[in-house]
Amino acid sequence: MPNFAPVDEQLTYLKKGSAEIIREADLRAKLEKSRASGKPLRVKLGMDPTAPDLHLGHTVVLRKLKHFQDLGHTAIFLIGDFTGMIGDPTGRSVTRPPLTREQIEQNAETYKTQVFKILDPQKTVVDFNRRWMGPLTSDDFVRLTAKYTVSKLLEREDFHKRFHDEKPISVHELLYPLVQGYDSVALEADVELGGTDQKFNLLVGRELQRAYGQESQVVLTTPILEGLDGVQKMSKSLGNAIGIHEPPLEMYGKIMSISDEMMWRYYELLTDVQVADIEKMKCETHPMQAKKELARRIVADFHSGEMAAKAAEDWAKQFQKDQIPESVEETSLNIAEIGGSVDQGSRVLLRLDRLLVRCGLAASATDAARKLKQGSVRVENEVTKEPRLVLTGPPPVKLALRLGKHLRIAVISW
Repeated sequence: MPNFAPVDEQLTYLKKGSAEIIREADLRAKLEKSRASGKPLRVKLGMDPTAPDLHLGHTVVLRKLKHFQDLGHTAIFLIGDFTGMIGDPTGRSVTRPPLTREQIEQNAETYKTQVFKILDPQKTVVDFNRRWMGPLTSDDFVRLTAKYTVSKLLEREDFHKRFHDEKPISVHELLYPLVQGYDSVALEADVELGGTDQKFNLLVGRELQRAYGQESQVVLTTPILEGLDGVQKMSKSLGNAIGIHEPPLEMYGKIMSISDEMMWRYYELLTDVQVADIEKMKCETHPMQAKKELARRIVADFHSGEMAAKAAEDWAKQFQKDQIPESVEETSLNIAEIGGSVDQGSRVLLRLDRLLVRCGLAASATDAARKLKQGSVRVENEVTKEPRLVLTGPPPVKLALRLGKHLRIAVISW
């Protein structure tokens, strides 16, 4: 029989980084029953495999699933290979283009490897909702749709807005919350997790469980994590995300770039550090040291402790000792690729704006020119504003290019 921690202790751990629990009294009752019987709670988190790569924003709710797992409960990671083909309408002002079966399967495989950077693979139940949705008969589906009303679905904010604005709502989108809710019925979930934007779908699961004669699940939502700018939600499309597959030094440097205020929110949502310990750190630890510890913890979670220590050392060389770390990314180029030429005096002239683009430090030549004009670019530790650069010496020539906190080595030959 599992030896569960006292209920108050469990609740303190589970409430850390939670936005809302519906209802907390129900969760307490379920935890008390679980502790008395020795039977772990079944805790469900569903994700549609709509994108191949996860960023730290996705891991907030994954970490909450880990917290239930840490306490001895059954963590169910549900891959929505059926719902993914419908497309979650949450936050959408237009119908989401459906993914193909091949895209879903490919993304699902990457999800399985990525989530185990946080969850224990030996203790995690991985399931797919096509397992029960696929065999569902037309009669079963009609019975499912009969358990919820269109008027309730249209109370959902994004549906309501689109209906009010006379924008199309496809029938399959209306089915999405019902299918997600039915997942909880099929899994007999005690708790379902999701971001605050998923609240409507999670509550549908509570109602459907009651309609099918089950005890309603507890809904626990987690906040939407702000990105590096500290304002907008973390998103790759907004350029403010930290991908969980990014190189250790890149990840470490991005975390070191966040504000001191945002650092504590990242501690709360992206680590397992207890609230009391975070409060103690606020009073007793210098912000720079606390941020380094945060960066070390996060890099260690997704890479290793050794790689986190190396990233910390390299970051210190780059930004505190003004040295070039060993692990900096190198890009090998021929001058012809960057608009370069050799003059009669054997001097090499090259386009610095194009070089910045090829090294991934600028999105376009126009973007590079703007950054040069602003004085944001350093070549060999010297601020450079001119779009052209003269090289001397035999090839290949190595150049250290810095833009803000980013460093690249260009290896140029001719």
